[in-house]
Amino acid sequence: MATTPFSPPTPVRCSLKPSQNPLRIVLSFRASYGGGPVCAKCMPSRVNVCSWGSAASYVRLRDGTDKFSGKPIITRQVLHKRVGVVRAATIEEIEAEKSLIEKDVKERMEKSIETVRTNFNSVRTGRANPAMLDKIEVEYYGSPVSLKSIAQISTPDASSLLVQPYDKSSLKVIEKAIVSSDLGMTPNNDGDVIRLTLPQLTSERRKELSKVVAKQTEEGKVALRNIRRDALKAYEKLEKEKKLSEDNVKDLSSDLQKLTDEYMKKIETLFKQKEKELLKV
Repeated sequence: MATTPFSPPTPVRCSLKPSQNPLRIVLSFRASYGGGPVCAKCMPSRVNVCSWGSAASYVRLRDGTDKFSGKPIITRQVLHKRVGVVRAATIEEIEAEKSLIEKDVKERMEKSIETVRTNFNSVRTGRANPAMLDKIEVEYYGSPVSLKSIAQISTPDASSLLVQPYDKSSLKVIEKAIVSSDLGMTPNNDGDVIRLTLPQLTSERRKELSKVVAKQTEEGKVALRNIRRDALKAYEKLEKEKKLSEDNVKDLSSDLQKLTDEYMKKIETLFKQKEKELLKV
């Protein structure tokens, strides 16, 4: 059977920028033998672009036998016709994306820890603490604002709080906000300041508050798991885009799990401290 002899095209410079840092990219397509009749032995094979270096001007190929071709046989025209214009991410761009993901994870986890700490502070123990009023919001001139932003809060003694608003006209709305909260305290408004006296905590009440703190702890842990999940999805996206290898993702996932465990321990430490305060008689 007559066959059309194969003659490799003349090497030309690749349209990919050689000035970029060394990368590993794989493109796959079928080689063309001119479109004429071919025998089974000469059937077009699948060719894979495997890599290039910054010092090289040509794309290196490997064929179906996994042997590298000694000649750069992909031309600019083939790249455009077969796979379109290729724009590969540089190592710097990939590292920048990874750094952004890691930075976002740490920032969000720190915020989760701070949220847990704030929630714990709002749960009263046997001793007065200005942070107990941190979650109180006041309707001030039609807008909800935090109590501590419009009033000075102090502790005259271990069992009372003193709320002194910067604007005395806000006394009524502050009083209303405190009554509507779940603090379980009755405000005493004398026209200048508001005094709050902490009632003695019963054993039953301490146990109830301990359950509240346990629930807040679990909510904090769920938040950390969600942050970890989002980061994993971001890494998997980079893998699908061929910017990270499977091994890269495994290593990053392992590091991410260690970081998550570290923040889990921080939340557990905060919980044990708060529980100790609550159950202390």
